[in-house]
Amino acid sequence: MIFRQLFEPLSSTYTYLLGCEETGQAVLIDPVVNSMERDLEELQRLKLTLAFTLDTHIHADHITAALHLKEQVGSRIAAPAIDAPVCADVGVVEGTPLRIGRIELHPLHTPGHTDGHHAYRVTGAGTDRIFTGDALLIDGCGRTDFQNGDAAALYRSVHDKLFTLPDDCLVFPAHDYQQRRVSSIAQEKARNPRLGGTRSLEEFERIMAGLDLPYPKFIDYAVPGNRQGGVCPTDLPQQLAAYCGRMTESAQG
Repeated sequence: MIFRQLFEPLSSTYTYLLGCEETGQAVLIDPVVNSMERDLEELQRLKLTLAFTLDTHIHADHITAALHLKEQVGSRIAAPAIDAPVCADVGVVEGTPLRIGRIELHPLHTPGHTDGHHAYRVTGAGTDRIFTGDALLIDGCGRTDFQNGDAAALYRSVHDKLFTLPDDCLVFPAHDYQQRRVSSIAQEKARNPRLGGTRSLEEFERIMAGLDLPYPKFIDYAVPGNRQGGVCPTDLPQQLAAYCGRMTESAQG
């Protein structure tokens, strides 16, 4: 499997490129609209054809590139079926793998950050990795105070699903704000300050309730845009314009 971890600095988002060496097909997990040119140039360099985009959830801090990539290069949109995005070609559900060439991504419904959130596990050929979105970050987790977030649901998602994976399963999150790139299930179980060790549900709920985080500055534009597959708003304030920069020509061919 061809693998690339790509970073978008404005929202500190990791986009993951997975390519099948046998078929030349590829998927982008959590693509960001203002990094489309970079992603398509990387696909072209690797001689891969983008078959699917796949989002972990409806994002509040950036616009997904799913719709624009579909329009420009014909890739199909996969997203959690529970979120019912209007432009999705495939609604992913736990228990039904998504296949890209010989790559199989196994969805795990991990609500709590949002109610429709999914993580995606890839195993086989000497690899075991989980793309955890915002459900489990390195030494942290996504917030639970908007988009039907629920701290108790997130605790159960992490402890009952993610922390039951093999210890050496690699954890690739959707974001990191300290330039960290990868963790493992063993590491997060041992030292995640919110969810690891002997941290109880009650302790986790108190932690999340006490974060006192500011209202996300882009959420009012990102959530409705992402429910449509990644539509950039026309009334975006100038100070937020960088969140919706996008290319007009495809480098994929």
